[in-house]
Amino acid sequence: MKVTQKVKKILDNYESDCPGTKANLARILMNGRLGGSGKLVILPVDQGFEHGPARSFAPNPDAYDPHYHFQLAIDAGLSAYAAPLGMIEAGADSFAGAIPTILKVNSANSLSRNKDQAVHGSVKDALRLGCSAIGFTIYPASDDQYEMMEEIRALAEEAKANGLAVVVWSYPRGGDLTKEGETAYDVCAYAAHMAALIGAHIIKVKPPSTHLYLDAAKKVYEARKIASATLSERIAHVVQSCFSGRRLVVFSGGEAKDLEGVYNEARAVRDGGGTGSIIGRNTFQRPRAEALEMLDKIIQIYQGKL
Repeated sequence: MKVTQKVKKILDNYESDCPGTKANLARILMNGRLGGSGKLVILPVDQGFEHGPARSFAPNPDAYDPHYHFQLAIDAGLSAYAAPLGMIEAGADSFAGAIPTILKVNSANSLSRNKDQAVHGSVKDALRLGCSAIGFTIYPASDDQYEMMEEIRALAEEAKANGLAVVVWSYPRGGDLTKEGETAYDVCAYAAHMAALIGAHIIKVKPPSTHLYLDAAKKVYEARKIASATLSERIAHVVQSCFSGRRLVVFSGGEAKDLEGVYNEARAVRDGGGTGSIIGRNTFQRPRAEALEMLDKIIQIYQGKL
C-alpha cells in the first residue's frame, strides 16, 4: 500500500501513536475511491441494535443479510464498513481483507429507558476479526455520560496498545438536553471537542443547526461573531473545535432524507473542511442500484466533481 503525501500529513497529527495504529488509520484513509485524498465515506450498520430489525431493514429486505452491507461498501468504493460484533462475524471470512472494518463495541436499544449503551464487543474481538478500529458511542448530557467516557478511556488505551484506531460517535443526548439542543451549533462543537480530548482518532458527530443552546456559550458566540449562517461555516467551526483540524471529523447522515438533501449536506461538509460522511440508513434502506448511484455522487462531491 503506497501512502500519499496527504495521508502522511494527516498521520503526522497523531504524534503519540504507534506504527500499528498509524498503519490502520492509513488502511482506512487509503481505501476505496477516495483513497489518498484525506476524505472518507464510511458505511455504518449499527441501526438494527438501536432501532430494531424491521425499522432498519424492512424498507430494503436484502439488507437483513450482513453480506449485503459488506458487498455494498466494497462495490461503492467506500473507505470502511462499521458494524457490531455479530454483523462483522457473519461476513468476516468471506470478506477478509476486502475492506477496512470498524467494530462498533457498544450500542443502545429502543427497549431501554436509559440513555446509556451496553458494551458488547472487545478489543480482542476486533483483533481476531482483522478490524482496523473500534467504534464507541458516548452521550454527552446523559446521566450516564461519565461511565461511558470511562469505558472508552479503558478501551481506547487497550486498542492503541494493540495498534488499532479509535472512532468515537459523540451524540449529545439525555439529561435535561432538549431535542433541539442535540444538534445545536455550540453543543455539537462541544461534543466533538470532548471526543478529541478523550483520544479519538476519528470523530463522528451530527451536522449542527443554527440553534445555540448553552447561555454561557451563546454570549461568546455572539460577542466573537463566530460564523454560523451556512452549514459549511458551522461544519468549519466543529472541525476547528477538534484541535484546529488535527483530528478527522466525519458527519452522520442521520434520518432518511431526499437525495438533494443528502448531496447538499455532503457539499457543506466538504466546503467546511470536514473529513467526510458516515452514512447508513440513507444508503442501505434504498434499493441497491439507487444506493450505489447515490454513493457514487457523494464520492464525486468529495472529489470536487459535483
